[in-house]
Amino acid sequence: MTTIRDVAKRAGVSVTTASYALNGIGSIGEATRKRVLEAAEELNYHPNAFARHLKHRKTQTIGVFISRFGGSFYEEILEGIHSVILETDYELLVCPESRSTRRILLHRQVDGAIVFDSKISNEAVLKLASRRFPIVVLDRFLQGEFILPLLLDNPQGVREAFGHLYHQGLRKMAFVAGAMDSFDNAERMATFLAEAEQHALHVPVYQGNFTEISGYEIAQTIIQSDELPEAVFCANDQMALGFLRAMKEHGLHAPADIAVVGFDDIPQTRYMQPSVSTISASRFEWGTTAVRQLIDFLENESPFQPRRIPTRLQARQSSTL
Repeated sequence: MTTIRDVAKRAGVSVTTASYALNGIGSIGEATRKRVLEAAEELNYHPNAFARHLKHRKTQTIGVFISRFGGSFYEEILEGIHSVILETDYELLVCPESRSTRRILLHRQVDGAIVFDSKISNEAVLKLASRRFPIVVLDRFLQGEFILPLLLDNPQGVREAFGHLYHQGLRKMAFVAGAMDSFDNAERMATFLAEAEQHALHVPVYQGNFTEISGYEIAQTIIQSDELPEAVFCANDQMALGFLRAMKEHGLHAPADIAVVGFDDIPQTRYMQPSVSTISASRFEWGTTAVRQLIDFLENESPFQPRRIPTRLQARQSSTL
């Protein structure tokens, strides 16, 4: 196997000079640098990327740790991240929930991380984050000099949704919650219940898990109870779709029988019959903002700038009387 010593010998320079030339550093003459590069090409020598990482502690790679690939929700975030990566010299390593995640993080096989995986604990993120390993977290709120919690403006969107339902005269409402370990779910539920309390309304909470089947099963439970709410707010669109499917099977219609609102504005909500009211936010912008701030920190040590990704109500047929 060809080594850097072979390149140095072919070019007639020291190993140190050959290393400087191959890595584009040091104050060596252009003629010498050219001679070393030509020698490396003649010998088909390629510097070992892992060895270079050990020496300079840089991989030029951003790691994205995400619960799963499937669905437009995650795809749009990843598209936003990828669009920025294409403008840089960085590579992208995307890791869905797996056992390799811990190894990649612990061994710093990436220069910085974007974490959207609830299986990676807060304690792990707090322990790993440092000046040399900054981390952006989505769907959780963590404070630290080298951690950026980049969140959706859940309160704004939920307040709009509650107001939309309340101002149409709807008073008997229910909340369908998502995964219990989700920050977004907790914030959406707390905001909706707080709005209800301000208007002296009691809102029952039904525990789902962000999946369509959980929304479907909760709707079955509510419908079989014979005490229908006038309106239901689901913590995400997948559960809203499941809820509406169960309503249809029982001959119920939205919004005449139950008004339904979701959250996320996934593409299916626009084309359903009825079209589904929801809270929208640019997931593409969420991804671009996350990676831009991370790279700016890595390149310039620019302090993180916490912010919220704007949300707004998309009032459609499922909730508009």
